[in-house]
Amino acid sequence: MNQKEKAGILYTAFSYFLWGILPIYWKWVQHVSADEILANRVFWSFWFMVVVLISTKKWKEFTVLLKNLFQRKKQLAALIAASLLISVNWFVYIWAVNTNQMVEASLGYYINPLVSVLLGVIILRESLSKAQILSFCLATIGVLILTISYGQIPWIAFILAVSFGLYGLAKKLIKVDSAIGLTLETMTIAPIALLYMLFLMSKGDSSLFVISINTDLLLIGAGAITAIPLLYFARGAQAIPLYMVGFLQYISPTLTLILGVLVYDETFSPTHFVAFTFIWLALALFSFSRVRAMTARRRSNLSA
Repeated sequence: MNQKEKAGILYTAFSYFLWGILPIYWKWVQHVSADEILANRVFWSFWFMVVVLISTKKWKEFTVLLKNLFQRKKQLAALIAASLLISVNWFVYIWAVNTNQMVEASLGYYINPLVSVLLGVIILRESLSKAQILSFCLATIGVLILTISYGQIPWIAFILAVSFGLYGLAKKLIKVDSAIGLTLETMTIAPIALLYMLFLMSKGDSSLFVISINTDLLLIGAGAITAIPLLYFARGAQAIPLYMVGFLQYISPTLTLILGVLVYDETFSPTHFVAFTFIWLALALFSFSRVRAMTARRRSNLSA
């Protein structure tokens, strides 16, 4: 393994580590409603990314792409869809964290890779291997156990997994640098976020510039806390194989699960353990099958 790959692993792992401990940040502002946190997160993320693009000399590339987008209706539609989907994902995640449902939120990101593949089968007509089919069966058993235990479908996990999976599909159509992509997505929703923030202020229900300086800094800082992991991820993921990214992505939900159970005293019953065991087995099989497929493809390319 060369130095570039080692650095790539560190950057990518660190990005997933930051995403995994992000619930701590949302807990610090749990006295603010999830909708207001979301509005601030979108609005300040956009301005933070503007600064990033200017400082990294990508602003010109951003403006050129922005002009071209209006001439490409399919990409513009994909951008709007991605913006809405990531907003839904962020809102549900913040709400889940601040209503003590981090265990179920972690489940959403555990099953997300499987949901993404399923969406690929349904929408992109991709095929499944036998190992992937077995992975889906194991994960389904795990989700059914939780569904029967709860008496209802774990909808938080499903919304997080499906919204992020569809977001990934929309991003495939846009195909831009990740920093530019986040700027475009937050720019699309930022006007709505600003109007909502002004609406709250007009009603006297806003928390920004009202409660304390700490609250103000945390709400404004939501922009940086959103963008920084993505920038580390973009830098790291380019230097390592895709299967390695697949393994590292489980750092995030694992940390969230640990935080929920050990730090915030959420329930993790024997039923949870059985259900999650099925899901962890599914992910292990799924990841192993991906590694084998990529290794076989690499050997085939070398021998060709």
